[in-house]
Amino acid sequence: MQASKTENRKKPEPFYQLSVAKPMTSSDIVNEARDALRTVRTQRLFTPTDEQRKLFGSRSSRCPQNRPASVFSLDASSFDLAESRPLSGVRLSPLAHKQVLITSEKDGDSSVFLPKPPADAAEVRKVSSAGKDLFRTTSLGDLFSAQAVPLHQNEEKVDFEEPTMMMNNLDRSNNNCLAEQKLCTTFNDESGQLICNEHITRSGSEDSVEGTPGKFSLQLRGESNQMKEPGKKSSQPKSPGWKRRVTGLKDERRINQWEEEDFFWHIKILPILRELEKKDNIEDLCLACTKLYQALNEGNMLGKRCKRRRVLLKTLYKLVDIESDPLSLKLAKIILAMKVDGRNLLSVCKLAFKICRNKENDFIIQNDTLLDYLLEVLRNEDLQENSEALAYCMGAIKFMSGNAVLLNEMVNKGAVEMLLQLMKQINNIKEHDTYFSNLGHLLVQLAATLRTLADLPLARRRLSCSAAVSELFVALEQRGSDKDVCTCIVRMLSKLSSYNDFCAALADCSRCYFLFLALLNKHQKQQDLVIRIIFILGNLTAKNDQSREQFFKEKESINTLTSLFQTYYELDLNAQTWYRGRKGKKHLQHPSEVEDVLIKLIRVLANLSIHPSIGAALAAAHPVTGLLVTVLEYKSVDDCEELVINAATTINNLSYYQVKNSAVQDKKLHIAEMLLKLLMSDNMDVVVEAVRVFGNLSQHHEIRDFIMQKKIYKFMIALLDSKNRDVCFPACGVLLNLTVDKNKRAFLLEEGGIGKLVDCLQDFGPADWQLSCLICKTLWNYSEDITSAASCFGGDTDALLVLLTSLLDEEVELECSLDRDIKDCQRLYWEREFKPVAEKLLDRIQSHHSSS
Repeated sequence: MQASKTENRKKPEPFYQLSVAKPMTSSDIVNEARDALRTVRTQRLFTPTDEQRKLFGSRSSRCPQNRPASVFSLDASSFDLAESRPLSGVRLSPLAHKQVLITSEKDGDSSVFLPKPPADAAEVRKVSSAGKDLFRTTSLGDLFSAQAVPLHQNEEKVDFEEPTMMMNNLDRSNNNCLAEQKLCTTFNDESGQLICNEHITRSGSEDSVEGTPGKFSLQLRGESNQMKEPGKKSSQPKSPGWKRRVTGLKDERRINQWEEEDFFWHIKILPILRELEKKDNIEDLCLACTKLYQALNEGNMLGKRCKRRRVLLKTLYKLVDIESDPLSLKLAKIILAMKVDGRNLLSVCKLAFKICRNKENDFIIQNDTLLDYLLEVLRNEDLQENSEALAYCMGAIKFMSGNAVLLNEMVNKGAVEMLLQLMKQINNIKEHDTYFSNLGHLLVQLAATLRTLADLPLARRRLSCSAAVSELFVALEQRGSDKDVCTCIVRMLSKLSSYNDFCAALADCSRCYFLFLALLNKHQKQQDLVIRIIFILGNLTAKNDQSREQFFKEKESINTLTSLFQTYYELDLNAQTWYRGRKGKKHLQHPSEVEDVLIKLIRVLANLSIHPSIGAALAAAHPVTGLLVTVLEYKSVDDCEELVINAATTINNLSYYQVKNSAVQDKKLHIAEMLLKLLMSDNMDVVVEAVRVFGNLSQHHEIRDFIMQKKIYKFMIALLDSKNRDVCFPACGVLLNLTVDKNKRAFLLEEGGIGKLVDCLQDFGPADWQLSCLICKTLWNYSEDITSAASCFGGDTDALLVLLTSLLDEEVELECSLDRDIKDCQRLYWEREFKPVAEKLLDRIQSHHSSS
């Protein structure tokens, strides 16, 4: 019996002692990670939305004088008509020559035939149709061979902007005939004369819809000369200026297209413009703008193709003075559709920004197509020359992204890819470039919009690609001194890092840790930036050993964290002292911003300590342990529960490592004193965390003596009644380590600990072989000097025998495991850990039970 007893006796294994002799299995790794070392979770950061929509938030570091304003005045004078010319962009001087009017062939007859314009629209269409046939059947050369004379000496000069190649002398006058309001053409078969009369409604130029009419007449000579048959040459010699006058007319089809546009303008567009000038009711103006947009689209006049865009835009610009967001929305869409540039592009982008700034306009915006035109501006306009306009455009889109409907529409329209491409273009502008600083304003709006887009799964997938992550870090590296840009990008990364797929993409970026550390050192006291970088690092190091290694290997990584820890600890201590001195005043809200930084920072240290070599290095880092202990000293659970728990968890992880010069071992008694304070808390999470630390520290005899002296063992026995695995497991671990000392075993029976251990074994049994093994080890240590089962285990002996016999039955051992992987892991643990200990314990009890 004695031999068997000696054979079965092994040196007790302290709780949480590192396994060295036997190789680690998958079960060992899972269990070790589960109970010895733990990562720390924390709440996701919340960025409150500004009450008012602004281009830059209330916390912007930009000086108001050096950034685009969120509030500005905008009226018709903000636009520039000089930039609203047709596509040619060439402004021609008035004709220097005198217009010559063709007279009758009869000698001495200098009279001029000036027919009146048609009386109604039907006649206009009829005459216009006749004009079309005339242009199709008449030789261009013969048509323009006539000379014109002025009707009046004081006739107005016509300054009409058309391509240079299309205007020479009479050609210019003829184009003016085709371009303005009313066209009347009379053709006389008998006399062979063509007479054109036009009322040109302009006042010195084409800037107004109505004005003083100018007059122009054109007659063709005899049909034998002008209406020659195909293949026959004209009997009349051509005028000397013939070649010059037809230069620039490419073909007859071009003339027909222009004539058709003229006809469409007068019939469809001009009446709406007159309506816009006369209406004063907002609803009527909005309806007219809708009709105008539809008509322009129907006539293919959107963009810079329309010859009369200056007249059109001038009418629209005047309406900007009317304070109405629905009307402004209609105007902005049409003006953007007309492809304005320069000052006009800036003004219309400001107009769109002003509309979107009001959240109440979201509904009317989502039912319009303004978003399409704003995205087109970002896609097509020159980045450097229009940086301010693009900033307002991007700001408007940022406001739109606050609406769920518009947000989904953006993603579906490819906004993520387009914004990333825009960011790439911005990144190509280097710091020495003139436009570098101004483009920072645009980048702030862009990053803020991407952050909102990241709420949608489809957008997150697109942002998780390596190219997107790379561009984000290029922007961070180039704009490291721009706090606003860095904050916006880091906010987006912070949100995305909560998702595993993005975390993986982030970890693959080799320079991310270097850049994060550089930003932490540069902006150490910028709390909103620091806390988000720390949060990202916590997410990266939560589940990935490779990420822990990469961060730890970066130069000064731990020193940077320690420096931040010291800085924010001092800030928190000062704030706490200040508030305590203000009796009767408002108390400090917890967690404060400073406390939140400390919470996230300690989480990073806890996650890093999971890695064996890093954990051992941190355990020997006295500044780190010193700061953690300081948190337990000055911060109460009532002040900030999460901060205290995180500090205790990190100390627990570091206390796991039995290394030389361990700072935790050096301070173990002081730490035990702090933990005793936590055990008295009403917060069970805090209590459990303190018990876990005692589980590791109780491997040292000084701590075991402390536990007995302070009667902490009674508290551990009481915790066995919790029926909670997370509470029972660490409490049982402390009891196991206490039973290593022979002089400390008697309390277990005296305080009813044996019965409670048996109850735990009954409650958890097959559901948790790890806890069951721990209970058996505790009973094994306790019964080392057993002489009688009854005297050793008291009235629980029979129940313990029956229970052990049942748990060692292979048919019962995994009945609670349903998942195949868990079942395999549990079987392995049952065979390797629980079964050997339980069999020896059963054999010991049975052998001493029969002899009693």
